[in-house]
Amino acid sequence: MRTIAIGDIHGCRASLEALVEYAGISEEDTLVTLGDYVDRGPDSKGVIDFLLRLRERSNVVSLMGNHEILMMEARDSLKAMERWMGGGVGGRETLQSYGGKDLGLVPEAHWEFIEGALPFHETDTHFFVHANAASNVALEDQDPFMLFWEKFRRVPPHRNGKVMVCGHTAQKGGDPANLGHAVCIDTWAFGGQWLTALDAGSGNYWQCNEEGMRRTSHISAHLAG
Repeated sequence: MRTIAIGDIHGCRASLEALVEYAGISEEDTLVTLGDYVDRGPDSKGVIDFLLRLRERSNVVSLMGNHEILMMEARDSLKAMERWMGGGVGGRETLQSYGGKDLGLVPEAHWEFIEGALPFHETDTHFFVHANAASNVALEDQDPFMLFWEKFRRVPPHRNGKVMVCGHTAQKGGDPANLGHAVCIDTWAFGGQWLTALDAGSGNYWQCNEEGMRRTSHISAHLAG
């Protein structure tokens, strides 16, 4: 049984479907998706549809990302809606994937998926968050800003001794960032780079993009000096 994490998807359904197949994710594996399913890319609706179907045959652990928070806020506030729709946030692309300009078109099952996303996931050797975690604070006591918004910088080892796997901070060269005690696998899928799936146990990773390309490597190739 493997624990495999997938970084920020951002509406890149084609990359996601190809990556699940390429990595050979099966019902025996645990798939941890690190949040940011929506916004910016072409098919946010399709991403959530696919993950809901995948849950029927696989163990999928879905984490909350800051873009899901923005989408929920936009549902409840006109000011938040204006923020979500502007400034490159990506709300406009999300609404287009649902066929219009009204969040009322989002199926209830999709809201349940978003609202039910978890703040973190933990195994014996790793923990998984969307953005970051304060090194001296237990995971259950983390500040929401740290979990969902903080960039991948100033990342000392966590006191629990486990390796952190996160997304959120785009690695625009397309390769994961590896500090040894922390790995960032947001590899800018929507920006023309790659969507990454990392096997936390072995360190192997797989990547697919929206053009149908694929490649694989090992996380040790990117260990910071």
